[in-house]
Amino acid sequence: MIALITGASSGIGEATARRLAREPNARLVLVARREDRLQALAQELGGDALVVAADLTDAAAPARIAAAVTERHGRLDLLVNNAGAGWRGAFADVGAANLQRTIELNLLAQARLTEALLPLLRASAPSSIVNVASTAGRVARAGSGAYSASKFALIGWTDALHLEEAPNGVHVGLVNPGFVATEGFPQAELVAKAATRWMVSTPDKVAEAILDAGPGGKAERYVPRPYRLAALARVVFPGLTRRVLGGSTGEAFATTTGADAADRGER
Repeated sequence: MIALITGASSGIGEATARRLAREPNARLVLVARREDRLQALAQELGGDALVVAADLTDAAAPARIAAAVTERHGRLDLLVNNAGAGWRGAFADVGAANLQRTIELNLLAQARLTEALLPLLRASAPSSIVNVASTAGRVARAGSGAYSASKFALIGWTDALHLEEAPNGVHVGLVNPGFVATEGFPQAELVAKAATRWMVSTPDKVAEAILDAGPGGKAERYVPRPYRLAALARVVFPGLTRRVLGGSTGEAFATTTGADAADRGER
């Protein structure tokens, strides 16, 4: 199995690479901006992984990645679109510029890479694409509207892409993590409190869900699984969901991200 993972230098992407490396005859393609971390991970996993350091928002990146995969392997069995980020802030404060940069990375960059790799995936069918969205793509919260918008859009595109590519032998699955502690999303506020610590999951559990939604053929997985109830509540009880998230409960779920820290110069 030739598997390409974006955002592979940390968090969910790194955990997914480690999990896929345990699959029989798996060969990995690791994609992220930080080449030093990718090289270290590749060496740890056996040294034969293909490392492609790239910023997915760079217009030239998808073609360069596709060329590298074609040259090394000539096929692609699994594409995991995991790279992403989020910047918190109310729309009145951060405006359309924040919406634009978030959608650029969390949706358009994923779509451009998929477009470049789709011929390989079709030629390698049966094959799979897994798009890592978020429970925030089903239920929005104050202060993270841009992130939710990007993930709502990613989910919609994923559903359509599945219908379009199923006849070509390319399964398109979806994974919606909830609160998962990673470098980019440390969930520090939730982890610090006993009352909310139980809500935070691990990248390893998301990696297992990615296998279910890719080679396993599942349509959609939530991590943790009970988070799907929040998505259901949003559809069945929209008014109640708004009232709950608009009160103290919503405030308790507010978390900062690694991207926020970077903007403040903290890392």
